[in-house]
Amino acid sequence: MQTPPPDDQGLSLEDLSQAYAQLIGAGEEPYEEPKAEDELEEPADVDAEQEEEEPPDDACEVTPRSILEAILFVGHPENESLSSKEIASLMRGVRAEEIDELVLELNQYYTEEGAPYQIASIESGYRLVLRSEFSGVREQFYGRVKDAKLSQATIDVLSLVAYGQPLTKEQLEKSRNKPSGGILNQLVRRGLLRLERTEDKPRKKLYYTTDRFLELFGLDSLNDLPRSQDLERL
Repeated sequence: MQTPPPDDQGLSLEDLSQAYAQLIGAGEEPYEEPKAEDELEEPADVDAEQEEEEPPDDACEVTPRSILEAILFVGHPENESLSSKEIASLMRGVRAEEIDELVLELNQYYTEEGAPYQIASIESGYRLVLRSEFSGVREQFYGRVKDAKLSQATIDVLSLVAYGQPLTKEQLEKSRNKPSGGILNQLVRRGLLRLERTEDKPRKKLYYTTDRFLELFGLDSLNDLPRSQDLERL
């Protein structure tokens, strides 16, 4: 017959409480007695006060104009201008003709607000650009753009596109009798050339010069390109 275990249940809850009080040497309960209901303090209505102090939500309203501005701010992944038709296709219920009107509204708003940027019409599309009068600020921030020397092959490609645009890569390579894909890609990345795709043949790429090309060579328009009679005078 097994010996019964010692009676551990002889201590009452009151005995355990007194033993605990003696251990901490205070002889008092470690926690304060809860206050009576009539002594409880009413919590301040912090949430209500915060709601009153919070400023109104200034989130931009989603409208066709704000969407257009966002699209142009992000820009084209291949550094191309965006046509009205391309922009309208990204919106619901907006026609290409309305994009032109929205561009005029945005440019008027930028002028009234003194914004340092504007929407420029480049060839058959739009692009968000810095106003020329703020170019000095950009140079102070980024530093002056270092002059880049163009190779003779690059100059040849630029000249052929400038005088014969739009040109496909195949037409260009036929004129040069040399592969030109690498140079074309480099000039597009530098913003000196842009490419467009035709609607009937989306895979067909046409190359054009850009406004940056005109700026780099000190031209106001393509009409200022030297012609044969000008070259004869040199």
